[in-house]
Amino acid sequence: MTKSDATNAKQLLDIITSDTKVFVLSGAGVSTASGLGDYRDSKGQWKRAQPITGQVFRTDVLARHRYWARSSVGWPAFSQAQPNQSHAALAQLERVGIVQSLVTQNVDELHQRAGHETVIDLHGVLSSVSCINCGFKQSRNEFQQRLLENNAWLGKLNARYAPDGDADLETDALMLEKLASMQIPNCPQCEDLLKPDVVFFGESVPKTRVEQAMRQLNDADVLLVTGSSLMVYSGFRFCRDAHQRNQPIVIINDGVTRADELATLKVSGDCTTQLSHLANALTE
Repeated sequence: MTKSDATNAKQLLDIITSDTKVFVLSGAGVSTASGLGDYRDSKGQWKRAQPITGQVFRTDVLARHRYWARSSVGWPAFSQAQPNQSHAALAQLERVGIVQSLVTQNVDELHQRAGHETVIDLHGVLSSVSCINCGFKQSRNEFQQRLLENNAWLGKLNARYAPDGDADLETDALMLEKLASMQIPNCPQCEDLLKPDVVFFGESVPKTRVEQAMRQLNDADVLLVTGSSLMVYSGFRFCRDAHQRNQPIVIINDGVTRADELATLKVSGDCTTQLSHLANALTE
């Protein structure tokens, strides 16, 4: 452990002790060590084009086809990602009663795979799709099988993986022609659109989900944010609420966040290292 890490670890332990009830908000930085990408750089700026919006997905046929083509390439690797030490540390802190609740902005379910039990998936999960009309639900794996059966050429594509099961697929004239003729599986019950069970960019998190998370935050002693730039309001709102109630806020993130000025303690750097140190210190 470096001198800087040791100082950060001590400051963390001054705020979070074995008797502290912690509410965790996690972001993409928690999953990067699992091989999954993130959207923003250390300055909080977009690394890539903004993801597709819910409105565009519903109304723009070509954009929707492009989304599913890219997703067909990215999904296999995304679905096979495994939890890393950050997920394990938070699950360990839950088992000993320190982490009381966890809200994640991620859609990968890696917290659950690590054994975490009290998880609110703020932005939903990518492992299933639902009909926008009748609510019929289907696993993403089953949808993938149907998608490839309808469009065998998708199985031959290769592209660099991108965040949230996406892939950087080149769209030249030939690809645009193929996209235009894609056959996307519709709902087997009503033939309407199937959509991933995630909150797309520009959509609102369901009110009941936010209210549940806010109740849990209100019952906690400390808000711990890890791996999130908080540039999206859906996450920042928890910091704003905690700050208004003078609730301590600890942020562990590799880069600036929207709530740095609200934080009781800001720890820069790798969240895997800091969370592992915290869990080891409080559970040994």
